[in-house]
Amino acid sequence: MRLRSMTGFGRGEASEDGRTWVVEVRTVNHRFLDQRVLLPRLFAALEEPVKKVVAAAFDRGRVDISISLLGSSAVVPHLKVNETVARQYHRCLRQLVEDYGLEEDIRLSDMLTLRDVISLEEGNPDMDTEWQLISTALDAALADCDSMREREGTVLRRELLDRLEKFEVIVRQIENQLPEVLRQRQADLKLRIEKVLDGFDLDPLRLAQETAIMADKSDVTEELTRLESHIAQFRAFLSADEPVGRRFDFLLQEFLREVNTLSSKIANASIGHLSVEMKNEIEKLREQVQNVE
Repeated sequence: MRLRSMTGFGRGEASEDGRTWVVEVRTVNHRFLDQRVLLPRLFAALEEPVKKVVAAAFDRGRVDISISLLGSSAVVPHLKVNETVARQYHRCLRQLVEDYGLEEDIRLSDMLTLRDVISLEEGNPDMDTEWQLISTALDAALADCDSMREREGTVLRRELLDRLEKFEVIVRQIENQLPEVLRQRQADLKLRIEKVLDGFDLDPLRLAQETAIMADKSDVTEELTRLESHIAQFRAFLSADEPVGRRFDFLLQEFLREVNTLSSKIANASIGHLSVEMKNEIEKLREQVQNVE
């Protein structure tokens, strides 16, 4: 399975004996799997089986499933005349006419206003038979939607890889600038100490100790190593055979944590500017991974 977007649409149909089941699936991004199924009322009991099929196909995303029945079918509700009730009403009306000497005739419009003369009678469908058709149409719709999600995922993968490479370039720039930044900080430290100790002899050993302490506080080797590891892991996720959207979310939090630590350790204008650029790229990556399954 390749990287997939959570945005997609699919449609499927299945027909038999003059009736056609149509299934449409629409998906958008969501932190978890959120399903909404729209079925004819008579088949509401099939909602859970539908959700199980969808859950096996998608890991997360907002999924709207619309299922409708087209064409003639014995399971479609129909109107029926209740002849027994109609005869009783008619007999009662005629009795009223005779007993009270009424001249009006009993008309069809009078009968239609009476309760239960005409009733809506629902069919009794064979759920197993209908489910076979529905599941066939559902599988086709999910496959169609999955193809679209994979196409969108291919575009997402290119965009993420491009952003990751830009981020990696900035990390390399910081690595290249670090030696000069540390040398400059050592020179600045020595100059400040000389001003404070103006007229006093400067102990070279003491200066070396202070310089070592400063260098240790400014050491960002660990942060850079972690960032390189995160970059390699991010790149591996792009080729993973399973849903990785949540992993991307967590990994980008770690990206940001290392960048914040790095920028706080090195109070340098140039490194600070590069740190801002890295955070900008992380935010762009975060926006894109929100739509990765």
